[in-house]
Amino acid sequence: MDRPKKRDVLRAVNSMSCLSENGEKKGAERIRAVNSTSLSLYDSAHSLDGRSGWDTPVFSMKDSLDPNPMVTEAWEALCRSQVYFRGKPVGTIAAYDPASEDALNYDQVFVRDFVPSALAFLMKGESEIVKNFLLKTLHIQGQDKRIDRFKLGDGAMPASFKVLHNPIKETDTIIADFGESAIGRVAPVDSGFWWIILLRAYTKSTGDLSLAERPECQKGMRLILSLCLSEGFDTFPTLLCADGCSMIDRRMGVYGYPIEIQALFFMALRSALSMLKHDSEGKELMDKIVKRLHALSFHMRSYFWLDFQQLNDIYRYKTEEYSHTAVNKFNVIPDSIPDWIFDFMPLRGGYFVGNVSPAHMDFRWFALGNCIAVLSSLATPEQSNAIMDLIEARWEELVGEMPLKICYPAMESHEWRIVTGCDPKNTRWSYHNGGSWPVLLWLLTAASIKTGRPQIARRAIDLAEARLLKDGWPEYYDGKSGRFIGKQARKFQTWSTAGYLVAKMMMDDPTHVGMISMEEEKHMKPLLKRSSSWT
Repeated sequence: MDRPKKRDVLRAVNSMSCLSENGEKKGAERIRAVNSTSLSLYDSAHSLDGRSGWDTPVFSMKDSLDPNPMVTEAWEALCRSQVYFRGKPVGTIAAYDPASEDALNYDQVFVRDFVPSALAFLMKGESEIVKNFLLKTLHIQGQDKRIDRFKLGDGAMPASFKVLHNPIKETDTIIADFGESAIGRVAPVDSGFWWIILLRAYTKSTGDLSLAERPECQKGMRLILSLCLSEGFDTFPTLLCADGCSMIDRRMGVYGYPIEIQALFFMALRSALSMLKHDSEGKELMDKIVKRLHALSFHMRSYFWLDFQQLNDIYRYKTEEYSHTAVNKFNVIPDSIPDWIFDFMPLRGGYFVGNVSPAHMDFRWFALGNCIAVLSSLATPEQSNAIMDLIEARWEELVGEMPLKICYPAMESHEWRIVTGCDPKNTRWSYHNGGSWPVLLWLLTAASIKTGRPQIARRAIDLAEARLLKDGWPEYYDGKSGRFIGKQARKFQTWSTAGYLVAKMMMDDPTHVGMISMEEEKHMKPLLKRSSSWT
């Protein structure tokens, strides 16, 4: 079948209805029916002032008439990436690069990758694909999950899934990956958290409470969080994780208590708390969540936070302290502080370090964890502003020519060989090792808007618009300033296009940030005090 002309694609996009994966045109009658149904649903679900009970605006047709050609191209790319299961859209593939001969697993729907796509569709007023995705992954969660002879926990969510079409039998089959096919065979800890966060975003955007209240969704949340809240030998409220269990899915020395997982865990706990039913099962879990949130917020704000004063305090730490009066509770050796941090840390600014565990503090900056900390209010308002101060003060290092560094700085030479195992993909200033990822633009934009500093987002979006479309929407960029397209980066990476669209739509209508951000709760403001000897 012939591919549709560009004007047909634009007409479909602006009519709140994306093209199917094979480019088949949808009739004008169907488009009008979809629009009529969508608008009637929104009219009944929202109040007269045009806002839902969740402070998220109703989609307006004028919002789709963006004259920016880059926005148009991004929507076309996002629509092409849709995956269908039995005629219904259930997600977007990781990359749609016609020039690439080997698809590897880029033709699959990844849970974490779909989040910016889902937000873009929700902001556009197209919620069906998000609802289908949430229900389909929930169904996959119930499958028997084994790696070799070991059975994974019932609450584990897949890293990704693939839809196999049989044109002869006219059947669709889903094949899920829970980590058994991943490099390193690590289960994705973040998938379950992203699922809960996305469920809340769907609820806030649409005003549809019925999905979260379904028995299967309530059970899904309980299973995910039961994996995290079970009692064990932990002495900290943070989650102990293996390397490669999140967006950084290769060996990068983030095993232990990585900031990305802790921030997502915190946000998922708060999201679930707002959606769980107050029945016997829900109430018992909610009590556990409240206690964990108190402990987790205190722990992260106290021990993971680093600013100029705290760096100076660590530099002067005494070691080998014993008893509950110890100030250096993790016995961090001052000589282990890397040299780069002394020049990197500005007088104004701060961030959550990458990892804290006994005798170990990873001083690297990780973008996703810090942005989520801002959006979830894991960071206090003062800490949130300090994070943005740091980004502005160290713009060349953290943003450079393409937003945004996934982590900083890169590991090199002997450190790279030891920590990554000589990983040929994570060489210095490439991929996860100091590479620049355009998808992070939406997180930076959301954090900038929430802290009242949209100029930071505007500056970053201007940088992205100078390169992304021309370069073919790469997965990541290499180099100390993010100047070069990544050496193994896929073109037409879906979350690069989706991240840009979400950033643009949030800037056009900042109230969209409400579906992904949370305000600080009063009961989450404990007095921060390390010990009785702290001064």
